[in-house]
Amino acid sequence: MFGYRVPAPDEAMLISGGRRGLGGAPFRVVTGHGKFVLPIFRKTRFLTLSMCESEVTETCVTRQGISLHVRAVIAFKVGNDTESIINAGQRFLSDQDQMSILTGRIFAGHLRSIIGSMTVEEIVTERQKLAAEVLDTSKTEMAKIGLIVDSLQIQSIDDGDTGYIDAMSAPHKAAIQRQAQIAQAQATQASVEAEQVAARNQAEYARQTAIVKAEYSAEVDRAQAQAAQAGPLAQAHAQQEVLAAQTELAERAAQLRQQQLVAEIVRPAEAEAERIKVLAIADAERMKIQAEAAASHDRVALDRMLIDQLPLIVKEAAGGLAGANVNVLNGADGLGEIAAGLVAQGLTILDSVRQNLGGQNSEGRAEKPVSPLELQGYTRTPVDGNEPENGSPSAN
Repeated sequence: MFGYRVPAPDEAMLISGGRRGLGGAPFRVVTGHGKFVLPIFRKTRFLTLSMCESEVTETCVTRQGISLHVRAVIAFKVGNDTESIINAGQRFLSDQDQMSILTGRIFAGHLRSIIGSMTVEEIVTERQKLAAEVLDTSKTEMAKIGLIVDSLQIQSIDDGDTGYIDAMSAPHKAAIQRQAQIAQAQATQASVEAEQVAARNQAEYARQTAIVKAEYSAEVDRAQAQAAQAGPLAQAHAQQEVLAAQTELAERAAQLRQQQLVAEIVRPAEAEAERIKVLAIADAERMKIQAEAAASHDRVALDRMLIDQLPLIVKEAAGGLAGANVNVLNGADGLGEIAAGLVAQGLTILDSVRQNLGGQNSEGRAEKPVSPLELQGYTRTPVDGNEPENGSPSAN
């Protein structure tokens, strides 16, 4: 629209003419919005509010008297407030490039002043401290001209040919080189160890692979051998099963034959033997009973016969003494003793015969009974010990 002016976002519009600005400024400041401007009665100018850069390269002398070449970069701009815009507009509106030149000169002076109060070691090791001090000392002066500094960077510090910084850094370089060598040696050692581990792993993998291949090959060989032997083995197993079945059948036939033999021969033989044994026991018992009965009968008959024959035995003994030459020493008493001895001898013979007849042999049977005729030919022991002949008594 005609007469309506709008500044850019990074610009401040300065309108001069007519009524003065605030605070006695020779112009009015418009930012962020448009304004109607009469073309003939008002004049419009624009002041940049964008970021500007100034580079400073200065030779400074430290507190130790060592010259240093310092290179710094300053980032600055016009302040956003109206007062800063008015201050900057009054100084740089006709030649805005002068802002960078003036700023560089201001910072160069402050940089020389601050570096002159510091040592090389402090400057090298504490660059941020140096920049902060330069900003603090220049802040008030920059505000007077309507500028504010966003940052100050010390880009390089060089001592030229003096070699002070190199000498100062020599121990650190040596330490760094030593650490670098150690790190390199450790890296080399780690690399060698890694290579050795890799070689061992490869060798182990190769060994495992060879083992697996050998196992597979052996398994294949076993499978082929088993396949080749499957037919003969199956035939052998079949024959073995046939033989086992035949053996079992033969064993069963033998057991059946044995049972038949036991039923046909052994059992009847055992029954016959048992029958014969029972018959023999019964016959033996019958004969024993008969023998005991006969022996009892014979003893009764024999006792009766012995009793009947006892007078005859005594008589025969006395008759034998009739023709004997016997000397009697005691007269009638001696003769009585002889008679009594004959009687006692007869009784002794009778008891002996009874004991012999009453005894049993080893088979449980009675001894053969003595007949009365055998008793008549008994043997008598004479007084002088001479044995009679043919069973007849003899006398001296």
